[in-house]
Amino acid sequence: MSKKQICLLFTIMFLAGFSPIFAQEEEEEEDWSMYDDLELVDESNVKRFAKPTIVGLSPTRFLSVSYDQQLGYDMNLSAARFPASGNSGWGVDEAAPISETGRVNFTGGMRFNSNIPIISKSNLVWQSGLNYMRVGYNIGGVEAEQNASGLTQILDERGLNNLNWTNTFFVPISEENFFIFQGSLDMSGDYGFSLQPFNTVRWSLAAVYAKRVSERKRWGLGLARTYRVGNLNYVPVVMYDVTSADRKWGTEILFPARAHGRYNFSKSALLLFGYELEGQSYRINDFSVGNNSYEIRRGELRPRIELQKQLSGPFWMHFQAGYRIDYTFNADELEGSREFFRGFFGTQEYGMVNNLGNTVYFNVGISFVTL
Repeated sequence: MSKKQICLLFTIMFLAGFSPIFAQEEEEEEDWSMYDDLELVDESNVKRFAKPTIVGLSPTRFLSVSYDQQLGYDMNLSAARFPASGNSGWGVDEAAPISETGRVNFTGGMRFNSNIPIISKSNLVWQSGLNYMRVGYNIGGVEAEQNASGLTQILDERGLNNLNWTNTFFVPISEENFFIFQGSLDMSGDYGFSLQPFNTVRWSLAAVYAKRVSERKRWGLGLARTYRVGNLNYVPVVMYDVTSADRKWGTEILFPARAHGRYNFSKSALLLFGYELEGQSYRINDFSVGNNSYEIRRGELRPRIELQKQLSGPFWMHFQAGYRIDYTFNADELEGSREFFRGFFGTQEYGMVNNLGNTVYFNVGISFVTL
């Protein structure tokens, strides 16, 4: 066999041996024509929304149970009298001397708070919660004049209860700007298992326009209708939350309701220091004649520190210690249970003028949270 014949034979064997591979590649070749109608997404047309939080904030409590207690203090109550008409409820002269005093040995009780997500989308977050707060009293050493109202006995036997329903809406309108709306209904009084008339339910509302400047800072301005210090009031709202670059220090401010500085020890422990306003308008059944509602305007200023620590997974505990300052414990008679506005500068007289001594308080609780 000549060299030409040998070369021809190897060429035929080569082509015969690899022809199936060539054929397979041709059969599996991608048909790119099927992608002719597809287009790349234009990211400039994608709508992005601001996130509801920033880094470093204290955990959001979905469910929380706590116990609140104040140390002892003195209670002083003004005189009470029936008006001449005899049917329009209680009335008290603001200049009347103190007619009832007592030593409050115990003030406090259990508290339950909830904040459950109903809708959680990029363009809307709705959270709703039922809340309960008990303020019980143990009052001793009572000294009363003949014209005393007997309020110390009522508080000692029944205490005060608050049942609240709160709804919060986070509505982003751009990648940085958003609104927060919050509405609350409160039934507050010395009622027990039998609730008081529903026309005594008091409502609060707040609206804040805010900007999320970065993942570490947001601020906002708004207006609120509130009972935070007992009386109905309309106040401006300032929100300012910020976290330092090292994520150790920060603020959590919703002025005037509360304002705190924050120090993060770690991802599982932090310390808050600042104050909170607490209060509501509480109906006293024995003093509410006919359709009128006689209500104690309970308001407190609470400077405090609070330690929050992770126990396990989503369960956190908190311990709070502070000083309870009496802002108001005066009372009003609301004709036909209809509320009125006094604000900071109103001259309407109170139905009673009372005062409580200031004292130390503690609050300890456990929460189911989200970070």
